[in-house]
Amino acid sequence: MRFITALCFMVFVLPFAAAAQGTDPGAGQVWVQIEAQPSLAEARARARIYAERLPDVNGFDLGRGWYAISLGPYREDEAERVLDVYLREGVIARDSYIAESSDYGRRFWPVEAAADPLQDAAPAPAPAEPDPIPDETLREARASEARLSREARADLQVALQWAGDYDGAIDAAFGRGTRAAMASWQQRNGYPATGVLTTRQRAALLGQYNAVLDDLGLETVRDTPAGIAIDLPLAVVGFDRHEAPFAHYGPRGDFPAQVLLISQPGDRATMTALYDIMQTLEIVPQRGPRALEREGFTLTGIGQDTISHTRVWLRGREIKGFTLVWPAGDEARRTRLLEAMEASFTPLPGTLEAIAPAPAGQRIDLVAGLDLRRPERARSGFFVDAGGSVLTTAEAVRGCGRVTIDDTAEAEIAHLDEGLGVAVLRPRAPLSPAAVARFRADLPPVLSRVAVAGYSYEGLLGAPTITFGQLAGLEGLDGEAHLKRLALAARTGDAGGPVLDSGGAVLGMLVPYAAPGRSLPEGVSFAAANGALRRVMAAGGVTPVVAGAGGDLSGEALTDRAGAITVLVGCWE
Repeated sequence: MRFITALCFMVFVLPFAAAAQGTDPGAGQVWVQIEAQPSLAEARARARIYAERLPDVNGFDLGRGWYAISLGPYREDEAERVLDVYLREGVIARDSYIAESSDYGRRFWPVEAAADPLQDAAPAPAPAEPDPIPDETLREARASEARLSREARADLQVALQWAGDYDGAIDAAFGRGTRAAMASWQQRNGYPATGVLTTRQRAALLGQYNAVLDDLGLETVRDTPAGIAIDLPLAVVGFDRHEAPFAHYGPRGDFPAQVLLISQPGDRATMTALYDIMQTLEIVPQRGPRALEREGFTLTGIGQDTISHTRVWLRGREIKGFTLVWPAGDEARRTRLLEAMEASFTPLPGTLEAIAPAPAGQRIDLVAGLDLRRPERARSGFFVDAGGSVLTTAEAVRGCGRVTIDDTAEAEIAHLDEGLGVAVLRPRAPLSPAAVARFRADLPPVLSRVAVAGYSYEGLLGAPTITFGQLAGLEGLDGEAHLKRLALAARTGDAGGPVLDSGGAVLGMLVPYAAPGRSLPEGVSFAAANGALRRVMAAGGVTPVVAGAGGDLSGEALTDRAGAITVLVGCWE
């Protein structure tokens, strides 16, 4: 499909573009810039690849050691059409955009046109090509290098690492690895590969390294209410509002960047809660490394369209940090910007006003206006062993790309019984539940008091709810021996939750009940009985804990016991 689209544009757009090449580029002509490279050799190689499958490929010098690959020239409406179709077909990068002729200097592609300068109303000066003869002899280059400070030598290693030529330690020691990296960089940039950078070459390397940030408007911001000073890219983000615990800096224009400054009072428990909540936000994609430490945490979320990076520190009784949200595919600038933000981050006195406590049982609102990421569906489950295995319904996990326990813990299906409609989940990393289910060996009399614990509202509340009722029958409506009928008004999200007797022992698990052609009255629910559940747990490698004798519990004590074993099971795409 993508190749067909390219052919269509060759048929319909190329005739116009060919005619436009002979016109004055300043007269209403624009370009679709699809890529920029930090060396002429790389830019020519990439232009050659694009020219094999796309029409109208051109290459221009941007200045400061950068080179653009563009399509055009086009009228502005034609350029928007080209950009839209090629983006939808995925044949060009998502950060491609429409550029003006005044943005460009000397043309280097096509090769036959490279000798003709682009005629602009105000042509940009084009830097000279790298001189194949070094500005210093090899002996002079070694001598000037020997006068570098340790910091300057480390800076060169950092720049070589950023350029992709060096993967060793930043130790300011120019050993075999650093020399090889220098030679690689020299070769890619048209210099003799001596392995020793001249003064001019060192300046060019550092110029490439620093040029990445030139158009971001990096400035130091002192956010006094948040108590943070930090360098921010004010050309692409601007202050929006304070909404504790965040200072929001939203996008300026169409570039989809965002910065959050994080500031709140608290201790390690507060910081850990923030760490958990941050991972449920839409701006933090699910994939990516993350680490919680004693005095801070790091979260990197890697999505198809965006990458977010969060860094938080705990200092005394203050939690401060930042989140950078940046479009995917712009790694050079994102990496450099992160380095600059982290290096400049300075705590100042004060924090944003603490959030008012949420009502009991409701999820604590640390998101402050940011959307939470929601699963496709959410049901209930409960812990059945000390390693964190969970019993839930088959419907809760059927067809899921990913399954979670309590939002953050990844789980896999250890066993699934479609006939009974029950599944056993095993956490990918061991959990330590506060309590596990204790299964009753017999059944109480009919009309005995029972309770179901579950996430009735599918996770909208931060804790399970308890619904009280009665054991109404010892089999299903069609005589199913493995089911017990309950007089209890359950909701969809309660499915998978434990059914408990008055002493807190588990009698079974709430399951959906399908009655084809019939509509059941309100307040009729069904539980899979313990005998059937034990067979499923055995197949999933779980040995149930049998309840001992115990008396009736108060409603409050029963609620506490049920809440300790009940979990939220999330099904994600």
